[in-house]
Amino acid sequence: MDAQSDQDKRVRIEALYDRARASFAGIPELTVDELRALQAQENVQLVDVRTPDEQVVSMIPGAITAHEFEANRKSYEGTTVVAYCTIGGRSGVYTGRLVAEGVNAFNLKGAILAWTHGGGELVDTEGATRRVHVHDRKFALNADGYEPVW
Repeated sequence: MDAQSDQDKRVRIEALYDRARASFAGIPELTVDELRALQAQENVQLVDVRTPDEQVVSMIPGAITAHEFEANRKSYEGTTVVAYCTIGGRSGVYTGRLVAEGVNAFNLKGAILAWTHGGGELVDTEGATRRVHVHDRKFALNADGYEPVW
């Protein structure tokens, strides 16, 4: 069993996200619960800004890659975009760029790691998975029941 409790991991995710926020201060952001509420009311497109090596391990269901979004951007006009990465740093910078370009976009606070703490599903090319890419051991902040991969 992991020495860190899920609560300890959530606190660490929040601290890392807060530190990264300096790179994209003031951009719109959502928590996992706020994202779920928004998805129930609006057409939302999740955009995964992580690398292909990270994405092949798992993605949030319904998400597309940033490359797919950029290649078909016109088809998402009028859609609320929610970007995510591992903690929220890369997606925060990406969200800031989208907002500056007039896109209705939000950053997922705590990103895919926060998603695991909300009990969110993950998928890979085979279907449902409990694996999540975390870069290295120090970012193994996934919720219990999910397997960190680096």
